[in-house]
Amino acid sequence: MKFTRITFDPRQMDGMPCIRGLRIPVATVVGMIADGMTESEILSAYPDLERDDIHEALRYAADALRERALPLTAP
Repeated sequence: MKFTRITFDPRQMDGMPCIRGLRIPVATVVGMIADGMTESEILSAYPDLERDDIHEALRYAADALRERALPLTAP
């Protein structure tokens, strides 16, 4: 899967995946969704974001989790 809105720059945010070169980490966007914020609330809080940025951040997070096996129960 190709991600056109996710960028990596070792000089910015310690190389964390960010949205379009902005200092907005993918993890921040995904966390806001997980906390129950709506797209409209996120876009209000971060005016530089676009709806497509939010959708791609979620697709990126889902793809990142597919790349490794996660335990279903605690050891």
